[in-house]
Amino acid sequence: MTTDNTADIPPYRYSAALASDIELSWQDRWDESGVFHVPNPVGDLSDGFESVKDRPHLFVNDMFPYPSGEGLHVGHPLGFIGTDVYARFQRMNGSNVLHTMGFDAFGLPAEQYAVETGQHPRVTTDNNIATYRRQLRRLGLGHDQRRSISTTDVDYYKWTQWIFLQIFNSWYDEDQGKARHIDELIAQFESGERAIGEEHGPALAGAAWADLDDVSRRTVIDAHRLAYISEAPVNWCPGLGTVLANEEVTPEGRSDRGNFPVFKRPMKQWMMRITTYADRLIADLERLDWPDKIKTMQRNWIGRSQGAAVRFATPAGDLEVFTTRPDTLFGATFMVIAPEHPMIGALTPKTWPDDVPEAWKGGESSPTEAVADYIVKSSLRTDIDRQGDDKEKTGVFVGSYATNPLTGKAIPIFVADYVMMGYGTGAIMAVPGQDERDWAFAEKFDLPIVRTVQPPEDFDGKAYVGDGPAINSVREDGALDINGMPIAEAKQAVFEWLEASGLGKPTTTYKLRDWLFSRQRYWGEPFPILYDETGMPVAVPEDMLPVELPEIDNFAPKTGDPTDASSEPEPPLGRAPEWASVTLDLGDGPKQYHRELNTMPQWAGSCWYEIRYTDPTNSERFVDPALEEYWMGPRHEGDTGGVDLYIGGVEHGVLHLLYARFWHKVLHDLGHLISEEPFRRLFNQGYILAASYTDARGMYVKASEVEERDGKYYFDGAEVTRDNGKMGKSLKNSVSPDEMYEQYGADTLRLYEMFTGPMDQSRPWETKAVVGPQRLLQRIWRNCIDEETGDLRVADVEISDESLRLLHKIILAVRDGMSTLRYNISIAKLTELNNHITSTYAESPPRALLEPLVLMLAPLAPHIAEELWQRLGHDQSLVWADYPVADESLAKDDSIEIPVQVNGKVRATVEIAPDADRDVMETAARSSDKIAAAIDGKEIRKIIVVPGKLVNFVVG
Repeated sequence: MTTDNTADIPPYRYSAALASDIELSWQDRWDESGVFHVPNPVGDLSDGFESVKDRPHLFVNDMFPYPSGEGLHVGHPLGFIGTDVYARFQRMNGSNVLHTMGFDAFGLPAEQYAVETGQHPRVTTDNNIATYRRQLRRLGLGHDQRRSISTTDVDYYKWTQWIFLQIFNSWYDEDQGKARHIDELIAQFESGERAIGEEHGPALAGAAWADLDDVSRRTVIDAHRLAYISEAPVNWCPGLGTVLANEEVTPEGRSDRGNFPVFKRPMKQWMMRITTYADRLIADLERLDWPDKIKTMQRNWIGRSQGAAVRFATPAGDLEVFTTRPDTLFGATFMVIAPEHPMIGALTPKTWPDDVPEAWKGGESSPTEAVADYIVKSSLRTDIDRQGDDKEKTGVFVGSYATNPLTGKAIPIFVADYVMMGYGTGAIMAVPGQDERDWAFAEKFDLPIVRTVQPPEDFDGKAYVGDGPAINSVREDGALDINGMPIAEAKQAVFEWLEASGLGKPTTTYKLRDWLFSRQRYWGEPFPILYDETGMPVAVPEDMLPVELPEIDNFAPKTGDPTDASSEPEPPLGRAPEWASVTLDLGDGPKQYHRELNTMPQWAGSCWYEIRYTDPTNSERFVDPALEEYWMGPRHEGDTGGVDLYIGGVEHGVLHLLYARFWHKVLHDLGHLISEEPFRRLFNQGYILAASYTDARGMYVKASEVEERDGKYYFDGAEVTRDNGKMGKSLKNSVSPDEMYEQYGADTLRLYEMFTGPMDQSRPWETKAVVGPQRLLQRIWRNCIDEETGDLRVADVEISDESLRLLHKIILAVRDGMSTLRYNISIAKLTELNNHITSTYAESPPRALLEPLVLMLAPLAPHIAEELWQRLGHDQSLVWADYPVADESLAKDDSIEIPVQVNGKVRATVEIAPDADRDVMETAARSSDKIAAAIDGKEIRKIIVVPGKLVNFVVG
């Protein structure tokens, strides 16, 4: 074992070098012994289950990371350490704890690196995973490595493809409120139980199933599948050769990776019908133990609104809008449709109507030119930019008018990109008097403004969005008059009139849109989909899975000019023609098929990885039902089931969690899972914040090279500006855990990150402050080990009653901090106990105090705890040792001190028994000389006694 042998450092001091030797040694021993191997009740990993079968079981899980090329910085492990501490604590409390970690390893960065260098994404990804595994192992995380997966493993994405097929081969039965197999839908059409309705188009509506040809039948069925193909407006990035999710696009309308321009354009894409689950996704939030903030984020993202669908007559047919405020219809003076609206072509005539203001025309000679030009310009703006309230409103008149169903007046229709096709119907009735964006648009284009809600007398603003009686709201024929009505009453009156007149109906709508599920990339899961001679999709039979990625040597997209929105994508998989076109016999003889060339998004693999952790080696099914029920099944009536504790950042509070919940519910509906939700309890850890510095150009400089002088900061002699934010490579303020391992050891890093605040709060990183937790570990070590000789200092002596009571109070407090993830409280209490040992038993620290201290320290600083535990004479690892339990009779105080008040002001304190009743408390309060003097001769009007807290005399 390496030791420091300098003249002024004791040879057996707990130094960084000694910590490193201890940590590496114990990590090897843990691996060799398989101490973190958690047994399953059945299957390949069931060895040893007899020894834990009577224990409660617990599934603790981290949101698994993407293995980036930069490796970890010290901000990343905050959640990982917290989860590990909790898992170790619960294991010592007697639970069979499942805890492992995998990697969300498909993704655009590795593909872009392949484009730049020619190195295969798998090589890059495997190298990055190796770096992460090394760094995480060095941190001492107690993972069952047998269960670790990567989404890029063929054995894993085989089952991701299988799940896609379950979704593709299912439909949502609105009557039953659940997904069912597509064969059951076909049987309903065959029997005549279900008719072919207008939703299938005029050519098929009303037709008999028996009279349809094969293509028509498939068209009907495909329209109901939960996974389907649709032409949808997408974020198209020619420079990357792929469609991007909204979160991959910067506010400037460029790709987050590579900074290429991004355009909106329609493309055929795979979609998932997550909208059918909107109500269930909202309702079941009430059954989950999740932070209120995350529940609110999910509800807002789904965005359920109840209102009315209202039809406005136009020359191209009825234009439908959704509104939650039908009472403001009298103030609708124009309409706005999104640039992607499907009726835009039919609404745009070749020539302008008479008397159109020049400002409405966009400077073009015809409506078709004006609208086409505007659509191109709007495609250059991001969704965020389009919806910004502070952005100048743009638009152009389409050349047609609509009829307001309440006033009967003709109102102009504009196309403007502040209206999104993804929300509502992609068309709005503009009521400038009650909407700030509509007011700004009306001012710019000199459009009428009619208030329909009376503002207060002192209101001097523009659009009024508050409450008030209806005004200017009566039809000329008197058939509807809501003037003077409050908003709720006015809304109901208009609802009823619209429905009775056949011009509208009550409707529930959602902001949530179906999930865009295609990516024009190589590095992703191939779709298990073929296309036959009709061009329609055909599922790859399950016995032909997995569909593996072919080997190609050129990963660059072929899209022409990266600044050209009209460039056509050629997915990289098209570079493998022998893979893309295949001859297969799917049951009706050999036929030629073409494979789907898009790949699944990175979200796919992260939708179900927690399920695979329970049964990672199963080659016959995606999970054994017995294992899913054991680890994730409901614990009691009404419980949704799922992971017992899921820890991750709030930044994944919507999409990842929403997508995973959707997949889980489909699999539950189809009978593949007993649990209804993937994560029964969610906990969001905070962030590690670090100072970053920018120079006069606004460019980040290396934080490690900044000097502070007289309260100012300098880099290379020039003054820089300091800011605090998340740690990251782009901010040049990252600190590698490797540096901390070398300077302090992993246990010190673990202790520091857990001590700086509760797990759910962000905290600043200060490298110089890491020495504090190191000194605590050194003092604990010094109480056990002689720094000069290396001998054990522990004495087998009795401890005082005072020490015994203190020990059990601390055990109680430490357990509370550990179980509630407030590890900083636990560490403070362990410090208190160690200080007591040092001050009271300096010459002969007692085993009766040190052994509980080491056991309680173990989840937080496991390496030093293992080493001390062994030196204290124990042969077995303390990973499965029993965590100390307090004797509550000893943990109780013999007496407590309470304040005594007179008229609410503290006048004295008295000691009472913790369980003293009201009479005893009052008697003790009256016995105080100070209180007796304060109430002497005064009328006592009331005596307030709060048991265990205070006594207050209210006197005259």
